[in-house]
This record gives sequence, C-alpha cells and structure tokens, in this order.
Amino acid sequence: MIRLQRTGRKHEPTFRVVLTDSKNGPKSGKYLANLGWYDTRIKNKVEQMDTEKMKYWMSKGAKLSLTLHNYLVGQKVITGKKLNALPRKSPIKKEVAPEAAKPATAPAAESAPVA
Repeated sequence: MIRLQRTGRKHEPTFRVVLTDSKNGPKSGKYLANLGWYDTRIKNKVEQMDTEKMKYWMSKGAKLSLTLHNYLVGQKVITGKKLNALPRKSPIKKEVAPEAAKPATAPAAESAPVA
C-alpha cells in the first residue's frame, strides 16, 4: 500500500509518501520504500514525489490510500474520480413503537351510528 506517513513536530505536519505493508499501522514507522514527501503548511503546496516509482508499484499491485489517491487525481498524475475518504454520516434512527406506527383511521369507522 502507498500512503502518507506523518512526520514533523506538533502543529507542524509534514508527510512522507511511503510504500508499506497494509498490515503495518500508519504510525509504526516501518516502510519498504520512501517515495517522496509532502508539506501542507506551505501555500504553494510543495511536494517532491517520485511519480514514476509510484506508477511502477501500482502496476505491481500496490494500492493507494484514499487521501493520496484524491491528491494525485487533483494534481492530474493519475486519472479517475475522487473518492470519499471521510466516514459516511447517517442520521440516528429512532425506534418507533409498533402502536404508534398504525394509522388512526380505524376509530372513525367505529363511530358510525348503528340502525
């Protein structure tokens, strides 16, 4: 898997682009190859990434993380759509009591006069 690994000090994030096993955690520090770096703090979005090595490892079966995929699509390094990297927000469903779910048309039929 090719993903970003955070480096740098507190409140000063820089990221290393690494090739690592998907079972290694993002903070483990273990990686097979360093493919570049990315600094988000600089306004010109300075990065130095070896895109040829990334494409080589992708041809060998390495997958990109969602964040890195979206970044490379935005920079037009690879083609495709951006993917949603954030968790899906769904509203909290309230449980409905079974009696409250029934329609209230039955009492109106009972109130008709009997001859």
